[in-house]
Amino acid sequence: QVRLVESGGGSVQTGGSLRLSCAASGYTASSNCMGWFRQAPGKEREGVAGIFTSNPTALYNAAVNGRFALSLDDAENTMYLQMNELKPEDTAMYYCAAEYGPPRSVDCSGGTWGQGTQVTVSS
Repeated sequence: QVRLVESGGGSVQTGGSLRLSCAASGYTASSNCMGWFRQAPGKEREGVAGIFTSNPTALYNAAVNGRFALSLDDAENTMYLQMNELKPEDTAMYYCAAEYGPPRSVDCSGGTWGQGTQVTVSS
């Protein structure tokens, strides 16, 4: 059973930076994809960034492109999301997700999810 644990959230002011971590454990095979999602109060969940084995280049939501960067540390089974130039509209609960085995979705939302980490950006 795969387990994903996020960390690194917090409160920052506009323009600040945070780095989120997503540590995977419990499964030795490589994932088909890993991604970051977020959900703000009263809003639908949206994809933030993702990486797929079919495309080694990370994909980003247009709202964060150029400010956020997804990276992987295969040795540590950890995915990171470096978030720079944070804005109040980035405030949300951030979740990581991953799929193992046969692909289940086009956006990496069909597999295992972490519990989330809160990011709050004040103006």
